[in-house]
Amino acid sequence: MRLFIFDVGGVIAENTNVVLSICDFLGLSKDEFLELAEMENLTALQTGKLTAEEFVYMFSRKLGRPVPGNIWEMFFKPEPIKDTVEIIEQLRRKHRVIAGTNTIEPHFKIHKSRGDYDVFDKVYASHIIGFAKPDREFYCHILERESCRPEETFFTDDTAINVDAAARIGMNAFHFTESSILREKLREYL
Repeated sequence: MRLFIFDVGGVIAENTNVVLSICDFLGLSKDEFLELAEMENLTALQTGKLTAEEFVYMFSRKLGRPVPGNIWEMFFKPEPIKDTVEIIEQLRRKHRVIAGTNTIEPHFKIHKSRGDYDVFDKVYASHIIGFAKPDREFYCHILERESCRPEETFFTDDTAINVDAAARIGMNAFHFTESSILREKLREYL
């Protein structure tokens, strides 16, 4: 393998999904939140076509009451998954290891300020590159920038639809559930 691509939330960091906490804070069900947020707005937020401020403004108008401008940061308390971080550190001794992550600018800034991305050779963040998983363009963008063919690439993510999308373009794709199983799987590629 020439390239190893890791998702961030759920693979190297846990406690990254803030939607349920936002729902509790606002007194909404997840379905109510998703209806008000609209999937296209959430996708636009993840692909950098909509800022967090613009999203909150539109969401507040639909909700009919103000929402704190820092709502995405308020509950974002990522914790490193130490065993996965250790795997990446070991891989980097001989291989190129990058992050391919769906994220939004406020979360990206928090991860960056904490040094969570320092374990990677490079980070491809959806809000910067303009594509989000499972869009085929997300994977193709990374492969092109890394000058790598899909079959030379190992990809892992905790979301099955993202893993399936990577496999469809020919990547060696693995559905992450826990670090010890990932470690065993990686032995096939080293």
